[in-house]
Amino acid sequence: MAAGVSPAQHQDPSTDHPELAVLPQWPTETIAVLVTTDPAPHAIPVSWPVRAGDRTILLSLKFDRGSLARLRERPDVALLILGGGNVALCARGTAKVIAEEMPEASDYVAVRIDVAVIDDHRQSAFAVDTGIQRTVLDDTELHALEGRVATLKSWADSQN
Repeated sequence: MAAGVSPAQHQDPSTDHPELAVLPQWPTETIAVLVTTDPAPHAIPVSWPVRAGDRTILLSLKFDRGSLARLRERPDVALLILGGGNVALCARGTAKVIAEEMPEASDYVAVRIDVAVIDDHRQSAFAVDTGIQRTVLDDTELHALEGRVATLKSWADSQN
């Protein structure tokens, strides 16, 4: 048992999380986890989500992803972000396809998440230094991802 914690505190955990009023900034190369339902939850990694406002996130999904079909049917989603600079949050809200084809990437759609709740999962005992990392093995895919993110960022800038 942790020092200074009584057995009653362990038996009665809080189900509430602190909430953030606005989305923080996170590094471009952040990998997030998108959770959709059918009604069971399904979680997939998504590359480089774009903060498009205080409560808006843009991301690209390949047109044939099961998650895309699920969010079209049930738009309530959650996006877990663990990013450098001690970003640890779950953004819960409603997802909507905003472009059926992205410029220069016709096999990807653009999705907007309108965030209703931002659960703050930072802890006083540790910090997220770098978040989820991955190594790009295909330079062509990296350049395609960079292009999609540049498009999403330009759309985000035009909304603000």
